[in-house]
Amino acid sequence: MEEKYVIGVDLGGTKIAAALVDFKGAIICKYTLPTKAEKGEKYILDNIIKIIEKVMNFGGVCSKKIKCIGLGAPGPLDIDKGKIICTPNLPFKNFNIVSPLKNHFKMPVFLDNDGNAAAIGEHTFGAGKGINNMVFITVSTGIGGGAILNGQIYRGNTKNALEIGHMTLDAQGPLCNCGNFGCAEVMASGTAIAREAKKAVEMGYNTTLALYKNITSKEVFKEAQLGDSISQNILDTTLNYLGICVANIITCLDPEAVIIGGGVSKGGKIIFDKINEVVKRRCFDTVSKNTRILPALLGTDAGVIGAAALAFIEEKF
Repeated sequence: MEEKYVIGVDLGGTKIAAALVDFKGAIICKYTLPTKAEKGEKYILDNIIKIIEKVMNFGGVCSKKIKCIGLGAPGPLDIDKGKIICTPNLPFKNFNIVSPLKNHFKMPVFLDNDGNAAAIGEHTFGAGKGINNMVFITVSTGIGGGAILNGQIYRGNTKNALEIGHMTLDAQGPLCNCGNFGCAEVMASGTAIAREAKKAVEMGYNTTLALYKNITSKEVFKEAQLGDSISQNILDTTLNYLGICVANIITCLDPEAVIIGGGVSKGGKIIFDKINEVVKRRCFDTVSKNTRILPALLGTDAGVIGAAALAFIEEKF
């Protein structure tokens, strides 16, 4: 059998990652670059091209064996036209991101929502392998997701289904970048955790978070584990909202499993304990007892492996 490889690209609000991946889902070579969204569309596109060239040049694989590129990007998207319509954490507006990549690299390029791509990756190579009905949720700078229903990726009418991060959890909540109020993304993401921590420090609360010049969700998890009550309260509130988000999805879709990935999922046991507690409290017993809440197996590589899995599926290897 001829060796075949694809390139998976994960475009995020904080970083761009690209990897050369084989048909078993193994990463041969991977690079990341900061997104620097404030520098605009062209800058980000140029960096995507640059990072793809890096994995092609340093992956140690003959270029003829690299068959296509898969790209996972935040939505809403028009995947048929290869466009990023708009997205709260990036500067793209009705931007055709597929055509310039296809023209530059002279190979097929497949675009999908980053949550869909990661869901495909976990279903093909990760924690969702062998599960016909599953939902993947990524919690990092923002919140996204994708669903595999009856063994197939579910995209919906406009192919923008499962924008989990913009599910309203509190109608009176803070303003989200999307223009809505109280979205999951603004209530339960890594950005939300960091925002509440900075607010606590600014308000003069007695917290060890004040020791940090730059506070991210990582510091909040660390200080909570060390016993800081303010950090613990912040996590209790934000993870409760994340649990509500998961409970809503379970109530709507009745999946066999919900797989949680993204940078925030590295917080570990405290996250899964809280989600399970909220799901048990808010969902029908018969549903909650038959839905597993699992950590993603692909970890921080879910985005690039998922984009690669998307390419393998769309190219029909």
